[in-house]
Amino acid sequence: MRRAVALTVTLWIAAAALVASDRSPPASQPGRGPATKTIQYGGLRLPVPAGWPVYRLDREPGRCVRFDRHAVYLGRPGAEQQCPARVVGRTEALHIEPIPPAFGPGTEARAEIERVLGRTSGGRRGAAPQSMSAAGSALPGGIEREIRLPLHDAGVMVTATYGSDRGTVERALRGSERAPWWPGPAFFSGGPATTATTAATTARTSTAPAATRTAATAGRPVRRRPWTTGRGFDTCTAPSLRAMRAWRRTYRIANIYIGGAARGCSQNHLTRSWVRSVRRMGYRLIPTYVGLQAPCNKRYQDGYTMERPATEGRLSAYDAVRRAKALGIGRRAPIYFDMEAYDSRKTRCREDVLRFLHEWSRGLHRRHYRSGVYSSVASGIMDLGLAKGVTKPKAIWFAHWNRKADVYGDPYIPDTWWHPHRRIKQYRGGHKERHGGVTINIDSNIIDGLVH
Repeated sequence: MRRAVALTVTLWIAAAALVASDRSPPASQPGRGPATKTIQYGGLRLPVPAGWPVYRLDREPGRCVRFDRHAVYLGRPGAEQQCPARVVGRTEALHIEPIPPAFGPGTEARAEIERVLGRTSGGRRGAAPQSMSAAGSALPGGIEREIRLPLHDAGVMVTATYGSDRGTVERALRGSERAPWWPGPAFFSGGPATTATTAATTARTSTAPAATRTAATAGRPVRRRPWTTGRGFDTCTAPSLRAMRAWRRTYRIANIYIGGAARGCSQNHLTRSWVRSVRRMGYRLIPTYVGLQAPCNKRYQDGYTMERPATEGRLSAYDAVRRAKALGIGRRAPIYFDMEAYDSRKTRCREDVLRFLHEWSRGLHRRHYRSGVYSSVASGIMDLGLAKGVTKPKAIWFAHWNRKADVYGDPYIPDTWWHPHRRIKQYRGGHKERHGGVTINIDSNIIDGLVH
């Protein structure tokens, strides 16, 4: 009997090792497309391009899940991803992880996923839970460049991003299948705590100021003015609640990237619960949407530059509001559009950017949110300030890395523009700082402007 049990345990361990492996050799046949290899994780098998690296996040918990480069990521990201301060852009990539509890039937998150799935299956709302047979559905077009598929019978969530080559990701999903055997949900036991569990735990032990915490727990809304002043930081992925608590003595303002076709990092911590928890700690937030970029920006040409500026500006505003609401960021809050530096000497390009940002601001204002724009002070911000006949954002966030922590007195823009309390300046680029025993790669900002 003991031998039988020992043999069963040995076989189970061997099976679990195979299920999470990249075990198939590259295969290609004439006329059948590029070479592929088969990835297995949980109960999912799918073909991916042979040249893509495969990262096991349980073995590399600090690895940053980036969507700006071809890769496959398996597992949940670690609590503290070691990401650059800023990653802009998307290409074809896959992240496969255990289904978080938040995506269980009947939750708000699940309803949102079903809405997206309904769009991929002919626009039907209330679609049934996703099964392996539906994994081949065409990816949605439009503004998001991302789809998330909860494959319940395989126990995994698949996040697929794409740039100009949507077909590569579609082929991988169409070729996916249920693994013939796998240990079931027990395969994932012992892994990192889920975001939902971590958020709930840290919310109970929050070190927020007593007055703020008392008002919140008593159910009374905390009145805050729409603007604030002070130093803040932005980083590619929302830090863990542990990190936010550790940094609270040094900072009280932080940026969050809520969505967009060019948002380059995964956001495993960024949930409605996370937003609520950090605000209870006393943080003010800068919600930012990293969308389509200027057509003359040669750095960002992989499927996420604007082609129809007016239409895409309106769609971006709609998507940004939808994502803000999902995070509990309500009306009157600002949402900043991240428009990276571009060559504003090119007239057509400058006009396209202004047309896009005009519709961005109009779209937010119609939905009762305050529009903001982040850009280089010498391109997007200066162009907006000089432009005639366009809807101006309510606030600006300008990049000028001169290491001077002041929002006024900049040589590129007069002090009368966006004054008062409507400016944020990013005065230093990517660098590492350590506070409370936690190191994060950040950009530095000085704020006298609109925040959430």
